[in-house]
This record gives sequence, C-alpha cells and structure tokens, in this order.
Amino acid sequence: MRVRRITTVAAAALSILLASSTASRAADPAQYSSQAVMLKQDMRKLWTDHVVWTRGYIIAALGDSPDAQAALNRLMKNQEDIGQAIATVYGPAAGTQLTALLKEHIAVAGDLVKAAKTGNKAAQQQADAKWHQNATQIVDFLNKANPTNWPRATLADMMNKHLSTTTDEVVARLNKRWDDDVRAFDAVYDHILHMADALSDGIIKQFPAKFGGTVGTSGVR
Repeated sequence: MRVRRITTVAAAALSILLASSTASRAADPAQYSSQAVMLKQDMRKLWTDHVVWTRGYIIAALGDSPDAQAALNRLMKNQEDIGQAIATVYGPAAGTQLTALLKEHIAVAGDLVKAAKTGNKAAQQQADAKWHQNATQIVDFLNKANPTNWPRATLADMMNKHLSTTTDEVVARLNKRWDDDVRAFDAVYDHILHMADALSDGIIKQFPAKFGGTVGTSGVR
C-alpha cells in the first residue's frame, strides 16, 4: 500500500513537472518563431565570416602571401554586412555607425599583426591599446541600442574575450606553434558563436512582435 502511495505521488509530481515544462515552452514563442530562427542563423553566418576572414588575413599577412589584400577587402565587406543587418533592426544611422566602428576594429587589428610580425613592441602596445579602446566604443554602442538585453558588463566581457582569443591566434601562428594555432582558432570560433547567439537573443527579446521573443525595452533608432 505504501509503495502504491509513493508511486502515485511520484506520478503526480512528474505530471506537474511535465505540465510546467510544456507551459514554459508555450510561453517562449522564440523557440518556434521562424523569424527568430532565421535571425540566429544570419547572425551566426555573419560572425562566422568575421573570424574566418580574419584568420584568412592573419595567415596571408604573416606569410607574406599576395592574397593578403584580397582577404582584407573581404573582411571589410563583412563589417558592412554586419552593419546592414543591424540597420534592419535599429535603422540606417545605427548600421552606418556600427560599420565604421567595426572597420576600425579590423584596421587596428591589421596594425597589430604588422607590429607583431616586425617585432615592434612599442607599436604593438599602441595598437593593442587602440584596439581595446575601439572595443569599448562598440560595447557602448550596442549597450545603448539594447540596454536591457545587452548589459554593458556582459558585452565588455564578450568583446575582451574576442580580442584575447584572436591575439592568441596571431601569437601562435607568428611563433609557428601550429597545434596551438589550431586550438586558438577553435577557441575563437566557439566564442564567436556564443557571441552571435547572445546578440540575436537580445534582439529577439527586445522586439517580441517582430521575432516572437519575450518583452524587452527598445533602444535607439
């Protein structure tokens, strides 16, 4: 009799948990919204291009390959693509501003690669400081656009990790530590997917009517 009672209580508890889980999923339409899924896919594609073409440029520049400029041109185009994606949500002015900040991010990264290649420590430190300053500007821009869902501290942590993992990639390749180079890019790639998802999730929550997310607070336009 006691076993049957325990079994009945357990079954009831399981039923409540399942009902709660179902209600939770029903309350989160972002899981089913085709617009939300498309946004997340697009954001992952854009930021994957960002790190793939950054790697292409790093390899070409450090190896004195003639395709370095072509890789850099494609990388700059990626910054325009990201800006255009942001413009569809926050308006053309915001897209233009982010594109400019991201192009500076790439230009300074190029200076950092050149300084590291020539062993110019002073120029390397100067470029690194400018790179982090630019990262702060990107963080401020994004936080202003979506303060509730893109907290400044979270954005700063993500951007700093993006810089540090990219730096590890440059250093490993420069020193011909090929296994470390591969591991460094794996870290870059894993992190950028996390960053892309955090950005798209923030947009989904901020604009629930458009993407089927939870209610958020609109930012600049």
